[in-house]
Amino acid sequence: MYLEIVSPEATLFAGEVTSVTVPGINGEFQMLKDHAPIVSLLQEGKVKVAGNITLDKEYASKFTKDAAGNTVLEISSGTIELKNNRVIVLAD
Repeated sequence: MYLEIVSPEATLFAGEVTSVTVPGINGEFQMLKDHAPIVSLLQEGKVKVAGNITLDKEYASKFTKDAAGNTVLEISSGTIELKNNRVIVLAD
């Protein structure tokens, strides 16, 4: 599935991923390919991205890796929309 992570400053990441885990306001949840459409508010926490991804050098410092090998971005809030295997995370 295709993921875009957008902040007020720039698009931090755009590309194909295996899964995305986000800190929803009702708890953390994960989305995989062919997940049902969803729109949700996000709270402070970590966006975890699985897959063989390449980060833009300009924004790579905003991301870390966790013990499971996921690429992680810490956010303070945001929204997420998933439709037709396209995920858009608007992150603060």
